[in-house]
Amino acid sequence: MTPDLQPPHPLQFRGSSCARLALRWMGWQADFDGLPTPQGVVVVYPHTSNWDFVVGLLLKWSLGVPLQFWAKDSLFRIPLFGRWLAWLGGVPVNRKSSHGVVGQMARLMAEKKQKNEYFWLALSPEGTRGYTPGWRSGFYRVALEAGVPVGLAGLDYARKKLVLRHFVQLTGDEPADMTRIADALGDCQGLRPNKAAPVRLPHLHRPATDTMLEQR
Repeated sequence: MTPDLQPPHPLQFRGSSCARLALRWMGWQADFDGLPTPQGVVVVYPHTSNWDFVVGLLLKWSLGVPLQFWAKDSLFRIPLFGRWLAWLGGVPVNRKSSHGVVGQMARLMAEKKQKNEYFWLALSPEGTRGYTPGWRSGFYRVALEAGVPVGLAGLDYARKKLVLRHFVQLTGDEPADMTRIADALGDCQGLRPNKAAPVRLPHLHRPATDTMLEQR
C-alpha cells in the first residue's frame, strides 16, 4: 500500500483575517497544515446543504488556499457572472467533449504537474446535497490518471470544524483506497446528516447479477 502523505506539508498560505473573524463569529475553525504537493484533488465531504458553499468559501479565504473547481463552460459566457465564477476559481469544462469532463480535467492536471505549476481541484464527490447511495468516481479517476494525491476535507457541523490534514495517494485498488478515505472522514457530520452519502463508490457494491446484465 502506498503510504499517505503526512504533515508537516511544505506549501503554506496566508489567509484573510476578515474571513477568520467571520468564521470565529460563526463558531467555525479550521485544522489545516498546508498542502503536500503543487497539484492535487480535494474532496469536501459531506455536502448536505446550500450553507456548505458559504461556509466553504469563508474557510477557503481564511486559509488563503487557491482552489479551483470545474463548471460548465457555458456559464463563463454569461456577462459578469462568468468573470465572478472565474474569480472564485472556476475552470470551464465542455460536457459535450468526446474526452468527457474527467478526461479533460485529468489531462489539465497532468499538464500542470509536468510543468510543476500549482493546481488544486476541489469538488464534492457526492455531486448533490441530496442523499445518494455513494460517491461519484470522477475525483478518483482524475487523481489516479494524473498521479496526484487526494486531500480529504471533512466539513463537520457537529464540531463546526473543517479538518484537512489527511492526503492519500491512490493505489488503483478501489476498495482499499475507499476504506482509507472512509476511515478519515467517517466521523464528519453534515448540517443534515440524513442526506450524507456513504463514503463508497456504488459500483463496487452492486450485485454480480447487475454487472452481468450490463455486460450483455
